[in-house]
Amino acid sequence: MAGTNRQDIKVGTKVNVVQKQDQRTGKLTEGVVLKILTNSFNHPHGIKVMLQGGVVGRVKEILE
Repeated sequence: MAGTNRQDIKVGTKVNVVQKQDQRTGKLTEGVVLKILTNSFNHPHGIKVMLQGGVVGRVKEILE
């Protein structure tokens, strides 16, 4: 499932995100959502989240 809708993402959800420095390559980082950083209901490039461990990126896939 794509990560463009905020309602689909909850704290504790396992996701793949793309970090800012990896946007050109599209390299994905897997992790568990610690905090949701985007306030709007949806975002065309993915909802920005902080993963456990401090990685910040935009959700590209929801794994759970």
